[in-house]
Amino acid sequence: MSQRAKPPDDIAPKDFFARWVPDAVSSDPTRQRRLGETNACIEFELEGGGELEGAGGVTFTVRIANGVVEGGAGPAAAPDLRVRLSVDTWRALNRGDLSAPEALLRRRVHIQGSFLLALKLHLILG
Repeated sequence: MSQRAKPPDDIAPKDFFARWVPDAVSSDPTRQRRLGETNACIEFELEGGGELEGAGGVTFTVRIANGVVEGGAGPAAAPDLRVRLSVDTWRALNRGDLSAPEALLRRRVHIQGSFLLALKLHLILG
């Protein structure tokens, strides 16, 4: 099995959501297959960390529709799933130091909305 692409350790959150995620999904047949017929809007709220603008954190939105993934800064009007986590947890997940299920069990990731979408998201991005 080939090693799946992982984001650079120092990637900025904005670059991750706006460029890296869409590129990673579009260039990986396994992620494309797992995406299937998913149509969803997912909001990620990253909290803490000196690299974020504002004291409360920053929000990014990922939209999945018609086999295409797009991401960018800002909240969604009506997301199907909200994911809230710290920058440190987000980086640990990206590095593979922490699994998504473990992060949920340890309450380092908080989700609101479709739990099934959250599981599928892990399969697409993780």
